[in-house]
Amino acid sequence: MPRDGFPAFGTILALNSVISFYIRIAIGKMAQSLGSTSLEIEPLSSSTSQLELLNKIQQTLISVQQDHRKLSAAVDSINGRLDLLNNPEKTAEAVRTVHMSVNDNPDVTKDIFPPGAFPITVNHAESHVSAGKFSSSNGNHNNTDQELFQTPQKHSLNTLSGTSSRIILTTYPGQSGIDPLPMFWGHPDPLKRGPVVVSRNHSTFRRRNAIGAHGGSYAIYHALAVASNEVTVDHKPDFTNTEPAASIGPFPQWADARKIVSLDPFGHLEPWLFADVIRSENVHVRPTIAITKAHMRLPELEQSVLSGRLAVDGKICLNSAGELAVTKFAVEPVWYLPGVADRFGIDEGSLRRSLFEITGGSFPELITRGDIKLFLPPIGGLTVYCFGDPAKMSDPNVRIALRVHDECNGSDVFGSDICTCRPYLIFGVEEAVKEAQQGGSGVVIYFRKEGRALGEVTKYLVYNARAALAWYNEDRSDA
Repeated sequence: MPRDGFPAFGTILALNSVISFYIRIAIGKMAQSLGSTSLEIEPLSSSTSQLELLNKIQQTLISVQQDHRKLSAAVDSINGRLDLLNNPEKTAEAVRTVHMSVNDNPDVTKDIFPPGAFPITVNHAESHVSAGKFSSSNGNHNNTDQELFQTPQKHSLNTLSGTSSRIILTTYPGQSGIDPLPMFWGHPDPLKRGPVVVSRNHSTFRRRNAIGAHGGSYAIYHALAVASNEVTVDHKPDFTNTEPAASIGPFPQWADARKIVSLDPFGHLEPWLFADVIRSENVHVRPTIAITKAHMRLPELEQSVLSGRLAVDGKICLNSAGELAVTKFAVEPVWYLPGVADRFGIDEGSLRRSLFEITGGSFPELITRGDIKLFLPPIGGLTVYCFGDPAKMSDPNVRIALRVHDECNGSDVFGSDICTCRPYLIFGVEEAVKEAQQGGSGVVIYFRKEGRALGEVTKYLVYNARAALAWYNEDRSDA
């Protein structure tokens, strides 16, 4: 195994075998299409003939790839049906659920169980539902109904969702059915660059070009909602009327793969930029940046106005209470792994292996999918607070006042006196407002990484150690 964590010689041998296999299939198909039982490739007399043969081989390979994709989807469907047939408890549970709603909607079974999934009979006169040899009734319909409504039912992810009990832990490049949407990070044309596709829902799983999940650390809560059947596996948000409240970019840096490596510069436009791709490819694409406008109220800013440090202008500082007009950008991380590795002066393979191992093997595709270069990590994002015209943030002809601030929940929110983070934050906001009022740009970037990404537990341990050291030194000086 080479240093970058990817098998070299073994992979080459495997790929050669696969390529040879598909070429044999392609030649066989071509022979059939030509109406002969064998295909003899004679010396070609011109480059045109060679090109025609290569085109035929390419078209045949594409056809084989499409056939394999359909076959893989069919196998998944069969696995799901077998899972129901081979698990009486799950089948009976699914049927009981249908039983509860079949009287209100006799066609419900058509939506839940596709024709031929397994034999199902519905007797509307008796309100009795059975599937194969498994019955939802024990002979007493009234008792069964009481049990259905009185006994809490535990639902599994497989129930009525069409998912199989077979869990796909990882995928591999060139695997049957795996066909990621193209991603050319840093391309100036967003339509040629492509959307960030990371969802694992049924229509999108095989088209993903990113590792991880949407929502950063909040992805875990989404998983809980799905597991408890509060949200369906294939739920797709409605982005109607959610367009950005301010226009940003594009800028030259967006066309340089090494300049922006930890967020998607087109993240605020994804559902709208790639609407045609979403429809034609039936994939799930979500924004990773949202932009809105709001008012900000901090108690200290009222004192800033009273003391004369801030002036009320009616545009940015709105009134004597120190209320501020602000444009806010919420940003979820999207890592371009080659660029992140370059920033830290390490090779991409070392970065991937460390991410895989330190997260307890949570993302095996960091190792198996070297072709996928994007990673949506399970970490907090950041929020940008812009005072004044957002367009001025990128104007090289104006001054900018910038405060980059790491989250400190104890001080920023609850006013704890054990640290002085909030006063620095308030100072940064004041200076940003002043610069914006003078025709420049004022920006505060708030990172969701407590204590330089140490976390509150480690911070509090440090506080305790610091207090103990201070007490020890004071005790020694008294002695």
